[in-house]
Amino acid sequence: MKKVIIIAEAGVNHNGDLKLAERLIEEASKAGADYVKFQTFKALNLVTSKAQKANYQKADKASKPGESQLDMLQKLELDRDAHLHLIRHCKLHNIRFLSTGFDLESLNMLSDFGLELFKVPSGEITNLPLLMKIAGFGKPVLLSTGMANLKEIGEALDVITSNGILLTDVTVLHCTTEYPAPMDEVNLKAMFTIRDSFGVQIGYSDHTQGIEIPIAAVALGARVIEKHFTLDRSLPGPDHKASIEPDELAEMVKSIRNVELALGNGIKEPAKSELKNRIAARKSIHLASDLMAGHTITLDDLAMKRPGDGISPMQLGQIVGKTLKQDLPENTQLTLDHLL
Repeated sequence: MKKVIIIAEAGVNHNGDLKLAERLIEEASKAGADYVKFQTFKALNLVTSKAQKANYQKADKASKPGESQLDMLQKLELDRDAHLHLIRHCKLHNIRFLSTGFDLESLNMLSDFGLELFKVPSGEITNLPLLMKIAGFGKPVLLSTGMANLKEIGEALDVITSNGILLTDVTVLHCTTEYPAPMDEVNLKAMFTIRDSFGVQIGYSDHTQGIEIPIAAVALGARVIEKHFTLDRSLPGPDHKASIEPDELAEMVKSIRNVELALGNGIKEPAKSELKNRIAARKSIHLASDLMAGHTITLDDLAMKRPGDGISPMQLGQIVGKTLKQDLPENTQLTLDHLL
C-alpha cells in the first residue's frame, strides 16, 4: 500500500514575506512532510471590494476596521517570480511544492510550473468553470469538501470525471471549514459516507487545534492528510491561530507514520516478533498433585500452567480418562509418553 500523503499547508502564513515562506518550506521538510502547499490567487479575480471578511479573519489582530477581503488578500498574493523562487527552494530542501489555485489565471500559471496534482479548495466546490479547468489538466485531483453536502460532492465529481479525470485519480478530502474547527463538528465518520457513496479514495483536511484528529483520520482510512502550519501561532495573519507550529508538525508526521505501520495488512496471524513469546505466555497441561502409576486421570488432576511447550489445554479431551504409566510428582508437564 502506498504511504499516506502528508501535506503541510503553509497557505498564506508567509504574510507576503518570501523569507518567511522559505522558512516554512524548510520546517515542512525537516518535519518529514511530503508536500508544502501554498495558495495562489489574484485577489481581484477572487473577490469584489464588497466581500466582507469571515469572522475568524476579522478576529485576527492584524485586521483593521472596515478592511475588506480584497484589502487583506492583496497583501498575501505571490507573483510568478515568487512562485518560481519557492519552487526552487523546495527542490533545494527535498520537499515537493504544491499550491491551491483559486482562479483560472492562477491555475494556468500553476499548470505552467508542471504541478503533479491539483486541489479544489472547499470554497470552490460549486465553481463549475474552475472544476472544468482543473479536470482539463489531466492530473490527479484533491477535492476538499468543507461546507458541502453529498449532493454537491456528487455534482463536483460528475464535472471532474466527465471532463477526463478517472475516479481513481480523485481523492475526496473531508473537511470542516471553520478556523479552528470545533471538535464536536469534525465528524470524521463522514469519510466513510463519502467513500461508500462515491467509491473514491478519502482523505482529510484538518482545521482543528492540535494533531490528534488527523492522526485519527489516518487510522480510519484517510490516504491524504492536509494540515495548516505556521512558524508561530502568535504572528499576525488570518490563518496562524488555527495552525500548528513546526514541532507539532514533526510530531504529527511521526505519529501518522507510526499509525500507518500499525494498520498492517488486516490478516490476523501471529506477528514475527510475538512467535518467540508463545512458550512463555501460553500454558501446557501439568499435574495438579502427585499421582501414582495406574491412576486414571480426571479433570481435577490437571493444572494449566506455563510454559506452553507441552500438550495444549485445548487437548484436554484427549488426556482425561487416560491411565498413567508411572508415578509422577506435582507440576509434571504431561507428555503422551506418560500415558497408556
